[in-house]
Amino acid sequence: MSPLAFLGVAAIHLAAAISPGQAFVLAVRTAAAEGFRPALGLALGFGLGAFVWAAAAILGLSLVLETLPLLFTAMKVAGGLFLVWLAVRMWRHAPDPLPVIDPDAAARGLASAIRLGLLAMLANPKPAIFFGAVFVGLVPATALPWEKAVVLLNILWVEAAWYVVVARVFSLPRARAAYARLKTVLDRGLGVALGALGLRFAIP
Repeated sequence: MSPLAFLGVAAIHLAAAISPGQAFVLAVRTAAAEGFRPALGLALGFGLGAFVWAAAAILGLSLVLETLPLLFTAMKVAGGLFLVWLAVRMWRHAPDPLPVIDPDAAARGLASAIRLGLLAMLANPKPAIFFGAVFVGLVPATALPWEKAVVLLNILWVEAAWYVVVARVFSLPRARAAYARLKTVLDRGLGVALGALGLRFAIP
């Protein structure tokens, strides 16, 4: 693979990561409601999840899903239902006040935030579709093992880096204050958007 090929894969993946979806909704809400540290863990979890999907695509998951369409449908439905569950929780807790972020107090554990991000990414059909249908076409079948490893590491850090930026911006005091004023409306709006995405995938 040429340097231009590596750059092309990274650019297309970054565009896919930036496009709005459930990961962005979760990142914004976590950063604004809980602060930077939990949102950082979430970002790392998203990066690991993208890495898993990309590795699966390179190892032939896309071929398996093409030959077993029922498996792909089951994955979409399960992922969609998970998003709906997250949306219901977001709606129900929308009126709850923001927790006071005390820099000296223990926040949500980093490991817990990473697990949430990883689970959310693995349950999300969007990366499954991207990596299974688009990504595999960008990596030549003749790519050497070290080239594939570089691509996978690139996927991990690009995905995580984007959501670290989101975490930083929405954990700032001004962004947090604006979010607090409109929390109920925004949370329910984000919940509806998240639920709509979930239903779109859950209903074959």
